[in-house]
Amino acid sequence: MIKILGTPSRYIQGYDAIHQLNTYAGQLADSFLIVADKIIIKDLQPILAKTLQDHNYHLEEFRGESSYSEINRLRAIYQAKKLQMVIAVGGGKTIDTVKAIGYFEKCPVGICPSAASCDAPTSALSVIYKDNGEFEEYLFYKKNPDFVLVDTHIISKAPVRLLVAGMGDALGTYFEARAVAKANKDNFFKAKSTKSGLVLAHTCYQTLLENGLRAKIAVENKSCTADVEAIVEANTLLSGLGFESCGLACAHAFYNASTIVPALEKFYHGEKVSFGTVIELILEGAPTCELHEVLEFCISVGLPICLADYGINEFDETLWMKVAEKACQPGDTMHNEPFMVNPMMVFNAIKHANYYASEYKKFHQNQIFKK
Repeated sequence: MIKILGTPSRYIQGYDAIHQLNTYAGQLADSFLIVADKIIIKDLQPILAKTLQDHNYHLEEFRGESSYSEINRLRAIYQAKKLQMVIAVGGGKTIDTVKAIGYFEKCPVGICPSAASCDAPTSALSVIYKDNGEFEEYLFYKKNPDFVLVDTHIISKAPVRLLVAGMGDALGTYFEARAVAKANKDNFFKAKSTKSGLVLAHTCYQTLLENGLRAKIAVENKSCTADVEAIVEANTLLSGLGFESCGLACAHAFYNASTIVPALEKFYHGEKVSFGTVIELILEGAPTCELHEVLEFCISVGLPICLADYGINEFDETLWMKVAEKACQPGDTMHNEPFMVNPMMVFNAIKHANYYASEYKKFHQNQIFKK
């Protein structure tokens, strides 16, 4: 039995860390295609002009979807300018697009997340979508990024909703890792989980509970505190290594399937994984205390736990059965659960998770009012 833990070659995190981009990128190449999100590109220009003044680079705005059409557009620019390395400065879809470019162009990849909104930065895979935003496939690579450089100054200035969405994505890591280990299924490296991978996944969950709410409050105040540093590490490194080296299960299978629901299009990845985690705990028959701990955490930081949180007030059985069927498609991570799963089981878990979380929220609010 082979066990594998995958990691990027370097993980660098700290306040104003992006000013060290030259140090880490310059070790790998002399010229760079830098793909950045629209929201950060203006602030990024003077930083790059200073830190990369001795290098040739082209800064290109990401157009919003990690699709093959966007990947091919950026590859054409990379080839035309005869560059040597590709670097992402942005969110999860920008990062996934840049990793795909690195894979196809066989060049070094650097990742500089502009928000701690997901665990994409460290992994050796991309989630590919169709141009309309519907999930298409996972694209797997032979190696993880050459470096991940996380500037907590930039992240603490990003909208707090992004940090909270990252907590939603990280929330599923431990429970999915546990399910895959119980099932003795493979991780993303087609191998079994190491003990260290499982410890990282559990530490990720513990960090969310310990530091999550305080980090949210700090970022609302545009402050970078020890709690923010801890949550950035949990959202990015602990969750990234944990999910890839341990595997995914129900929570992310639900997310993949939920991309067919129009009402969910405006919500971030982690804002859907949080509800997927509640569904997974219901599906698995998790202990009540564990389910309630997750619900309490989500309520405290503002993560969705029921359909009303997405503005969906009616349970459309036909629609959610389609989601359940899509979540159970061959090859999806739903089949990493430690028991056989079918669409009716998933449908019932979605239905009951929605009802139970809704009732729990009412009870929670009543208790607050009583105090």
